[in-house]
Amino acid sequence: MNAIFPVEGGCFCGKVRYQIDQIKLSLNCHCTMCRRTSGAPFVSWLLVPNDQFRYLTGKPKHLQSSEHGERWFCDNCGTPISCVVHGDKEDKYIDITLGSLDRPNEFPPKKDYYLDSKLNWL
Repeated sequence: MNAIFPVEGGCFCGKVRYQIDQIKLSLNCHCTMCRRTSGAPFVSWLLVPNDQFRYLTGKPKHLQSSEHGERWFCDNCGTPISCVVHGDKEDKYIDITLGSLDRPNEFPPKKDYYLDSKLNWL
């Protein structure tokens, strides 16, 4: 990864904007919740330490997507922005949708998760 930080991103309509100062990992998630909440065959995420992420403008809408998971999206255009999975290690990170970055090409996914749920035609 040759990204220059900070990195910015936001939703389609521009209401929600954010900044990232560091990432831990770029990945693809094939879980059924990611598919259903995005309408896509999988979602690419950046795993970002909580203290390295901040919203610059706007406040995304909250969705409790499971007992342990929370997601945020723009309430104006619907763009998925972030997800937090609560647990032992996950509380230190926020997942940011790779597609909502201004420069997503700088972060090619390095891993795939939930391969048991991956669609067989991918």
